Amino acid sequence: MEKSISIAERRRAPDIRQRGLSAAWGSEMRLKFSLAFVAASAVLPLGSALAQVGQSGYSLPLALAVKAATKAIATCASNGYPVSAVVVDPSGVIKLEAKGDHSTILTTTSAFRKAYTVVTFGPIFRFDASSTFAALAAKNPSGAALATLPDIALLPGGVAIKVGDEIVAALGVGGSPGGDKDEACAQAGVESIKDDIAHSR
Repeated sequence: MEKSISIAERRRAPDIRQRGLSAAWGSEMRLKFSLAFVAASAVLPLGSALAQVGQSGYSLPLALAVKAATKAIATCASNGYPVSAVVVDPSGVIKLEAKGDHSTILTTTSAFRKAYTVVTFGPIFRFDASSTFAALAAKNPSGAALATLPDIALLPGGVAIKVGDEIVAALGVGGSPGGDKDEACAQAGVESIKDDIAHSR
């Protein structure tokens, strides 16, 4: 006679399978991150003194995030490029997302990923613009592994917002016909708030 299975046991089975799948997914993501980090180490030499995150305690005011993003979008618009801009904090959390007039839907995603890349790897490998990381990754056979990480973009268009040597935020721009154009606009946005940051500390 076949062993009977209770209703409770039947209900538990999907939960067990789900936990197994979640554990497997988490293990796979940790492995991917480890492999990508090793690849990144091969791409860029670690700084002699690794930058720290959150040491100054400075938090970029929303007004300055708006000013930087608006300047970046306006700079690109003046050249005929409808773009979007995103500012993220040092943890990669979006502080401001601004979709420019007439920009396409994916421009916000692109802008976010560029900014996220800067705050994620910039403090470790000592770069201020995503173009630097993208260029060096492209020259290294292991560099493509970085693109497997969630929200990492090996593209120009992200620029660090700094207090001294510390990255306190990043501005990403997406939508121009070329990441170099996005980055020029992002740089203009960051430059527009440098004096404000100095006076707001």
